[in-house]
Amino acid sequence: MTPPRPPGRPAGEVPQRPTVPPAFARPPGPRTTGPDRPRGGYVGDRPPTYDPEPTALPAATPEGLGHSPSDTVLDGARYGSFILRAASVRGDSARYRGEPRRDALLTVRFGNGTAALVLVVIASGARSAGPEMAHRAAADACHWIGGAVGRSHARLSEDIRAGRRGDLKSGLHRLTDRSLGKLRTSAVEAGVEPQEYRAGLRALLLSADPACRTRVYFGVGAGGLLRLRGGVWQDIEPSLPSPQSTVGEPVLGYGSARPQPSGPDDGPGRSPDPQPTAPEGDRLTMDLGIPAPPSPYVEVPTPGPAEPFRFRASVAQPGDTLLLCSPGFAEPLRSETALTDELANRWTATAEPPGLAAFLADVQLRATGYADDRTAAAIWET
Repeated sequence: MTPPRPPGRPAGEVPQRPTVPPAFARPPGPRTTGPDRPRGGYVGDRPPTYDPEPTALPAATPEGLGHSPSDTVLDGARYGSFILRAASVRGDSARYRGEPRRDALLTVRFGNGTAALVLVVIASGARSAGPEMAHRAAADACHWIGGAVGRSHARLSEDIRAGRRGDLKSGLHRLTDRSLGKLRTSAVEAGVEPQEYRAGLRALLLSADPACRTRVYFGVGAGGLLRLRGGVWQDIEPSLPSPQSTVGEPVLGYGSARPQPSGPDDGPGRSPDPQPTAPEGDRLTMDLGIPAPPSPYVEVPTPGPAEPFRFRASVAQPGDTLLLCSPGFAEPLRSETALTDELANRWTATAEPPGLAAFLADVQLRATGYADDRTAAAIWET
């Protein structure tokens, strides 16, 4: 039976599809229902070399089935005054070659009520390492620092809400050094070069208290920290300390440089604190172990991370969008104006942040010449 012709359309007329601007054109595929704004696709005057969807699965072994990372990880939540969206996607090159994802993503909550603490961790394995080893190193970095934060979440949550920026910086510096130190130890035990079994690590700590808008960022290695405020992107990646500021007395027992104070514009100042302090002046608040001199039985102290520690504590404003991302997403964001413009248009077009599926499509908005894994976590301030 022939379906009825819509009223007003002459017989035999073929409906015309709306044209899509070439800058945001999508490859041919089935049409889907949804909002009018473009989804997925690419920016620029030509499509990237690789297909937009996965091509080959990574090779697997019967013994390693539980360790094979999936192509895509997607998560989200709403707490306090923020909405979280997070995604990790295998890069176009890895999808074509059948290699596993090198990036790792961890999103967890510790505690309950207004004292709850949300942790988002993004880690990227070394490009010089094999894909499987790179992902294992990234996943280990996420799990180890997640466990350390979880054991100290009550004090961390209290320090964030009280604005104890100095205590947070010194404590998180030690925590990061220890977590990355475990990677070096694991490399030695496995007979692997430490340069191969390493990962860049970036994290956000978010209080679930609606009255607290302090957002704490810390990490080591490449990536990006950007903020969309008033429709304009701001690169708020903390600047690296000068070589002079990284030379000094080590933190007892860990061999890393003492964290240096930053300017007052990064966040709330340190509040008076009656708690006891270590010889370096750090308050012993977190369950990170009591600082102690190196063991006389350890001949060579554990080296600190190869790259300086980054830290930023800032107060968010309603309407802000904070974006934490791995190098595979940070590089095109910093180089391709069409990409940042399109994301700004999408994320400011409506009052509500995108849903999980829409955010995943936004992260997969591609640009020619960038085929690495993409991992991103975005925080919308309500």
